[in-house]
Amino acid sequence: MIAQQIATELAVQNWQVDAAIKLLDEGSTVPFIARYRKEVTGVLDDTQLRTLEERLGYLRELNARRTTILDSIESQAKLTPELAKHIHAADSKTRLEDLYLPYKTKRRSKAKIAIEAGLQPLADALLTDPTLDPESTAQNYLNPELQITTIKEALDGAKQILMERFSLAADLLENLRSMGWQDAQWQTQVVEGKQQEGAKFQDYFEFQEALKKMPSHRALAILRGRNEGILQATIIWSANDHLPYESKVAAYWCIKDQGRAADKWLNEVVRWTWRVKLSSQLETALITRVREASEHSAIGVFANNLKDLLLAAPAGDKVTLGLDPGLRTGVKAVVVDPTGKLLKTETIFPHVPHNKWHVALELVVDWCQTYQVQLVAIGNGTGSRETDKLVKEAQARLGAQAPQRIIVSEAGASIYSASALAAAEFPDLDVSYRGAVSIARRLQDPLAELVKIEPKAIGVGQYQHDVSQVQLTRKLDNVVEDCVNNVGVDLNTASAPLLQRVAGLNKTMAENIVNHRELNGAFNNRKQLLKVARLGAKAFEQAAGFLRIRGGDNPLDGTSVHPEAYGVVDELAAQLKLQVSQLIGSDQIKQIRVSQLQNESFGEQTVADLLTELQKPGRDPRPEFRMAKLTDGVESIKHLTLGAVMEGTISNVTNFGAFVDLGVHQDGLVHISALSKQFVKDPHTVVKAGDIVKVKIMQVDVARKRIGLSMRLDDELPSQDDQPTQARVSKKQAPKAAQKMAMGSMAQKFKQAQTRVKGRG
Repeated sequence: MIAQQIATELAVQNWQVDAAIKLLDEGSTVPFIARYRKEVTGVLDDTQLRTLEERLGYLRELNARRTTILDSIESQAKLTPELAKHIHAADSKTRLEDLYLPYKTKRRSKAKIAIEAGLQPLADALLTDPTLDPESTAQNYLNPELQITTIKEALDGAKQILMERFSLAADLLENLRSMGWQDAQWQTQVVEGKQQEGAKFQDYFEFQEALKKMPSHRALAILRGRNEGILQATIIWSANDHLPYESKVAAYWCIKDQGRAADKWLNEVVRWTWRVKLSSQLETALITRVREASEHSAIGVFANNLKDLLLAAPAGDKVTLGLDPGLRTGVKAVVVDPTGKLLKTETIFPHVPHNKWHVALELVVDWCQTYQVQLVAIGNGTGSRETDKLVKEAQARLGAQAPQRIIVSEAGASIYSASALAAAEFPDLDVSYRGAVSIARRLQDPLAELVKIEPKAIGVGQYQHDVSQVQLTRKLDNVVEDCVNNVGVDLNTASAPLLQRVAGLNKTMAENIVNHRELNGAFNNRKQLLKVARLGAKAFEQAAGFLRIRGGDNPLDGTSVHPEAYGVVDELAAQLKLQVSQLIGSDQIKQIRVSQLQNESFGEQTVADLLTELQKPGRDPRPEFRMAKLTDGVESIKHLTLGAVMEGTISNVTNFGAFVDLGVHQDGLVHISALSKQFVKDPHTVVKAGDIVKVKIMQVDVARKRIGLSMRLDDELPSQDDQPTQARVSKKQAPKAAQKMAMGSMAQKFKQAQTRVKGRG
């Protein structure tokens, strides 16, 4: 049943899902299944498999909860065939809990006290026969021994019984939630006296929007503002306020005002049920739905950005000078060799207040010559553009031997430098130098270095501190695993943090591989992995294809060809009368038809992948390295010129736009409306983190550190009325009237988006 439901959701065949579930249950990983078991699953890709894995976990939890609920109700001797049918048909945890609600063990409520006082027959009688007069009927249920001494007390008790019954009806709850989702608006106001403290939430000081239309970033901003005591958030149910909902409750219980004796009393019970119980219950449910959907979206944004950063182009195995800029504390400088091994550390003081520019310049030139530096990685923190100017001067001195200089994001470097991992790697190195090493290495290979940092610390998320940390961690871990295995890992140079992300390996196995490598030297072939402590046959099966050995005993160990397919390659080499080493990269592979190598164990897709790999062995799926050309002389927000076109790097993508690093210590925002001339629903379809883009400076607010950008380079500038006072434009630059209105609208969107982002994590 579970497999069938997942197959329907994924729009694939039942047998594909059955096969994938079997492999997962046997301990196979998603990367391994996606790469090496394509025939078994009918070529389900890693995205489908991740969704399948997630839904499988949810539905199994649902079934376990279903069994618990059935057992609980049956133990109470209240499980009817009809109820069992509904419970078995429940397709969500919410529906299941609705059905279980009346049978849960509850605290001693007013309704329970009334039932104990013998008032349930009174409640049943008035609900069943509205022609009965409430007061005269209640007279028969007075019981001084149980403190029911007046007619009012008897009717109040009956009301409590019906209110609880009305609020526990599963179908009614589902209908009300559906109705609320379609109609409800979320209204926010600032808490009196919190205007200045909560300035970053000013867009929501007077705000109202339909719940079902609210973007995730707005919902999360409101929730944060409410949690911080800045905002009051209220549900506005409909234009007629509560009436449609009260009518829905009355209709469900067949309560109508026909002038009968009990009609007025029953309608009063409905009103109290809605206002005392159902409205708050429904508000909680709807806000939970908005929060969960918003969290899901925010986690997706983070995952997309993280994937783009991890798969960013590596600069390659080159000697690199890493510079962690600073002013008063100096610039921390390190040199690392092509494998990332530390060669040199020193602190230079070219900037204020020390002003030892020439000394620093001579040192940089000397290091570049001595170590034959090919790349200079400059952290993008305080002092980065000043340090960039220093390196540029050194390049001029070096001439043709000058290394390439690149400004690199420092996000997470300080966290890595203070981590136990960094301490173990560099026990005798000062924390400040560890950050510079990380900056240098992440230029050489972003993936290999960023996996050492907690994904949440890389700084490309949207409200990451407000979402479920369990779900966020699981999602980001999956992204890291998929990226690492997509690229592949050098078995003889990879760090333990990188190795533990390889399919089938864990932290202990990764550390054991490194220890084995240090004790016994480099691995010469993949089979030697089986000699590593606690790494058994299953782990070897999962991991081997993703681990590479350069210059080993078997040339296939340097490719993504799995050891289980080596026999197929040997057969192919024999057909072509070549050695395996001669076969790899040979043009003769193009002449081989897939059908020539297919057999019971290796189908069409596996053989096709194998031939592709043999043609271009060890191909890196990441793009070619390139860098943004930062504008000379533009080193801070004060140097920006309205209308100027600049090149920058996408640093973060959110649901409302993209942020661009222009090298001025403050990222600018390209609002979603300015990403393209065409309508853009999702910014990720246009740009991704790490992209090099050209943007036009549309707005500059120096005081508030805000930069408005557009990727539509022919956009006219906003009118002077829409510009901050620090960045007025001349009359010559003023656009036509219609364009003024359009850009004024865009300017307003920019202001709103910038305000929202100040509240994000």
